[in-house]
Parts: sequence; C-alpha cells; structure tokens
Amino acid sequence: MAGEERRVGVAVDFSTCSLEAVKWAVENVVREGDYLILVTIRPHIYYEEGEMQLWETTGSPLIPLNEISDPTIMKKYGVHPDLNTLEIVNKAVEKKKIVVVMKIFWGDPREKICEAVDTIPLSSLVVGSRGLGKIKRAIMGSVSNYVVGNAPCPVTVVKNANF
Repeated sequence: MAGEERRVGVAVDFSTCSLEAVKWAVENVVREGDYLILVTIRPHIYYEEGEMQLWETTGSPLIPLNEISDPTIMKKYGVHPDLNTLEIVNKAVEKKKIVVVMKIFWGDPREKICEAVDTIPLSSLVVGSRGLGKIKRAIMGSVSNYVVGNAPCPVTVVKNANF
C-alpha cells in the first residue's frame, strides 16, 4: 500500500458514540498523509431550490476542515459539529499531517453510509455503536450491523466505552 492514497471514513452524527469512533480512528487507523473523511447523514428533506436539491443524490461537495469549523457555513447544511470532535481532528491534522474533510448525504443512514464508500471512495470505514440491546436492535435496526454486512470495504465498529 506504499504510495497509495488512503481515505479513511468515519461515520459521524456528533454523538458520544461517533466521538469514540473518531478518537479510535485517529489513534489506530489514520497515518501520516491519509485523508480522514467525516461522513454524516442528514434526514431526507425536500428542498424547493438551490444547492441542497443538487446534492440530494450525490451528497455535498467535500467540505474542508476550516469550513467544518465555521458554524455559519455548517448551518447551511444543517450540521452542527461538536467541539470535542473538532479538537480531535485539528490535533490529528497537526500531529499526523492528514487532510480532514466532511461529506454530507441526505437519506437513510444505513444506505447512505454504504453509498459513501463507493461515491468517495473509502479505503476503510469506522462507525460507532450506540449499544442497543437485542430487542431495540431488532425493532429499530442497527446501522452498524447493516453497514458491516453491506459496505464494500473493511468496516470497524467502535463500541462506546460506557456500554
């Protein structure tokens, strides 16, 4: 894999679980020169006009870290990154000399995360697990279980330390 561009994806919704996934990816997978791509999924919304309508099927353009850190820019996407996630990725940029970008998709998280693997394309993917019990997982479905079974790249599921 020497010389090959690695694109490590992390599915984020800015919850505690996705924060754990970002931490784990930075500590265990991402290495110097990699792209760390934060993949976030927003609920499907019908827009009457503008950029969002164009991005509904392909996702947003890749958003650079300086724009991810700007609340005004992120507001137009309906995304609100938490300060802890931003701190982790900013430190990783300094320490590991990586590039961090975000790609936003709209729709069902299970399907769109798998779609992101091909669209971007990703070398590997890290997702957090909310720690649903067997009954809740059976009723609600598990995004991480679906992604592990359907994504065409290696997937790592990071459990929240509190579960």
